Amino acid sequence: MLKGKKILIAGAGISGVGAARLLGEAGFDAAIYDGNKELDTEAIKKQMPDGMNLSFELGEFQDAVADEYDMLILSPGISIHKPVAKAFYDRNKPVWGEIELAYYFARGKIAAITGTNGKTTTTALVGNILSAYYDSVYVVGNIGIPFTSVALETKEDSVIAAEISSFQLETTVDFKPAVSAVLNLTPDHLDRHGSMEVYGDTKLSISKNQTKEDVIVLNYDDPITREMADKTTATPVMFSRKEMLAQGIVLDGNTFTIRDGDKEIPVCTTEEINLLGGHNHENILAAIGITYYMGVPVESIRKAVMEFKAVEHRIEYVDTVDGVDYYNDSKGTNPDAAIKGIQAMVKPTILLGGGYDKKASYDEWIESFDGKVKCLILMGATAEAIGETAKAHGFEAIVYVDTFEEAMNVARQKASPGDAVLLSPACASWGMFKNYEVRGQVFKEIVRSFKG
Repeated sequence: MLKGKKILIAGAGISGVGAARLLGEAGFDAAIYDGNKELDTEAIKKQMPDGMNLSFELGEFQDAVADEYDMLILSPGISIHKPVAKAFYDRNKPVWGEIELAYYFARGKIAAITGTNGKTTTTALVGNILSAYYDSVYVVGNIGIPFTSVALETKEDSVIAAEISSFQLETTVDFKPAVSAVLNLTPDHLDRHGSMEVYGDTKLSISKNQTKEDVIVLNYDDPITREMADKTTATPVMFSRKEMLAQGIVLDGNTFTIRDGDKEIPVCTTEEINLLGGHNHENILAAIGITYYMGVPVESIRKAVMEFKAVEHRIEYVDTVDGVDYYNDSKGTNPDAAIKGIQAMVKPTILLGGGYDKKASYDEWIESFDGKVKCLILMGATAEAIGETAKAHGFEAIVYVDTFEEAMNVARQKASPGDAVLLSPACASWGMFKNYEVRGQVFKEIVRSFKG
């Protein structure tokens, strides 16, 4: 497919450079397009393997550039509706994303996980379970390790746990996991996808090449993902923490249980795990289903689930200072994820929220406070909109701040011994931080500075 092709990569960020490096290591040349005319091309070339011919197309994209290339590798941060992608689509030339490119070169068996919330925790847990049983395991994708960076290392007996975003799914073509999963679906990224219908179809496309021999794990408790069972070409396996399904992965009382045919297999109980909150029970149910159908024995699943601890930035306990517990939920980048953060709190909570405006609705988030939130500290582009929503729901204990450092100092002043301070912003970090990881790290550094 790639042999003899002139390949253009759109985007000179981590994904684009990773795609170029993979192509170079596989013996292909490529060009990178980026809108930044001042791009340091020499620094990028130094990251490439010896002998690779890497050229550049910089500045405002001109349609005619697409005439000079046979295919496009599109970074996930660039929409398929942007001129560079549209030019290739209009010419009926292939447009791949980094996941499709990695899949072309990778070998082994893939478990692919998507959904609005819980992807990172579930993928990390799946990776841990797989690693406890298989020898060659890779945990890749939106979790932070580009699939392109390890694709050439994989072997026929490798197993790969891949966290995949809707942005990455827009550009899959032949990508075919052995087991896929859609964990849930709530409004997010509608500024890019335009509607919930398009967003849902994009998520379901994780299974578009699967057959009945393959499995898709779906959340029965989410009405949208439940309906996907009738649309997929794969064999659906449902999980539920609310319903006692005759078949699937269920929470039977306090016991995570596999119901497979006439077999009913207990895995472990809620008392034996280290993760807080009902949303994490859902993540565990999904991970059990994914790994069970990836061939891992139940005893290995049980041990790995019981040993697993929370992922960084997802309701992560940081420290206790002056009798106040500090939790980093910086990965709560949309209202539904932030609701999970509030639901996991068991103490009176000082909540830090606000950030980049993704055109979300904050009503359900405010309603989820349920008497737990003592004070809401707001910052960023969405501060005013969130504040107005909170007041409309009768919540008045609001403080507006200009900087993250100010937010932390106000939180410390407002908190009393026995309280919790929770960073769970319900918004992306853009405009204040490079990403949610940096926001979470700064939160943790400031907490440690409080302790001296």
